[in-house]
Amino acid sequence: MGNQQTGTQAVDRAAELLTHVVEAAGPRSFTSLVEETGLAKSTVSRLLHALERHRLVQRDRSGVFRPGAVFAVYAARQGVGSDLVELSTPTLDRIGSRTGETVNLAVPRGDAVVQVAQVDSVHLLGTTNWVGLSVPAHCSALGKVFYAFRTLPLPTGTLERRTPRTITDRTDLERDLATVVRRGYAVAHEELEPGLVAVASPVRARDGAVVAAISVSGPTARITDRRAEQIGALLVTEAATLSSILGHTARTEGAA
Repeated sequence: MGNQQTGTQAVDRAAELLTHVVEAAGPRSFTSLVEETGLAKSTVSRLLHALERHRLVQRDRSGVFRPGAVFAVYAARQGVGSDLVELSTPTLDRIGSRTGETVNLAVPRGDAVVQVAQVDSVHLLGTTNWVGLSVPAHCSALGKVFYAFRTLPLPTGTLERRTPRTITDRTDLERDLATVVRRGYAVAHEELEPGLVAVASPVRARDGAVVAAISVSGPTARITDRRAEQIGALLVTEAATLSSILGHTARTEGAA
């Protein structure tokens, strides 16, 4: 029984160390891990060596520890998006239940925005399957979020006019993006398609970086200006909840 308890304790301690390394905003030093775990230096050293042997952590030339090759292999095979989709599903479902409209999760890919998950509207009118589609970022609420928080570089060249309400003037776009940052959500009112309104809010990782965005979209007949404000407030709250699941807090954002 004693050996079993000792073995379980060793696994728990190794898991704790691994969590500290993987969730850190940057590489972790040996001293910081000893201080944070409260374990003896010899114990931390032994466990880190074991984690290194199994490629769960790696030590660079300066002696600090980073997530190991196993995590890189997993990310390459599964894609970061697949984990994010799974974690975000309860949040997307809640938003869909509250609004009855189409809900999307999007990530930046290159210089474009790609939707990776969707909860369909309960209505027939205005339902489109956006998953996998790439749309011009400057005329979508999701794209405005990534521009506003500098996840995507601002576009160069001419801005495509998709509708009469598409913002094509750079000064106007910058002004709109400043509003996004101030209130915490973006609105695209008939800028991508006539009759379509979308509202989106950012999802942050542990270090505060915007890694995804959540949107609600529907026809102008249902999403009035007043309702867009209500949806925006809901998205800010729900996106913050999802961000906290990813490890983000106001403290970690400030530290970053």
